[in-house]
Amino acid sequence: MIVFDLKCGEAHVFEAWFGSSIDYETQKERGLLACPLCGNAEITKAVMAPAVPAKGNTRADAPPVPVAGGDYARIKQMLGALADLQKSMIESSEYVGGRFAEEARAIHYGETDARGIYGETSADEAAQLRDEGIEAMPLLFPTRTGRTDA
Repeated sequence: MIVFDLKCGEAHVFEAWFGSSIDYETQKERGLLACPLCGNAEITKAVMAPAVPAKGNTRADAPPVPVAGGDYARIKQMLGALADLQKSMIESSEYVGGRFAEEARAIHYGETDARGIYGETSADEAAQLRDEGIEAMPLLFPTRTGRTDA
């Protein structure tokens, strides 16, 4: 079995298991893959972190270290607050789709009115923006823009 992180055309990322890489390709070619969140059938492989084996000198019986002291209710509350903040920021921003880097530069250099924007860009473009002193950051949570006007 092999697991892939997949991404739909609406930018939802989800995990899927296949018997092999060939099984994934075959199912994709036959149109059998769809996003479990929205049903979108535009599926591609998402970037995945490599599987790194544990160091040989770690104890197998070591207890797991709890995140934030194990206060999972507080963590859930904080993540909910972050999601709400992101939602309100998006609601007061303009979706610019794949033109994000171009629009961010135009705003930064005063070629267009300053406003909140969000959209998509490559990692290379994001690094170039940062090198130019243009502040941008990735959204913390996946979004469903549902927009076709950008």
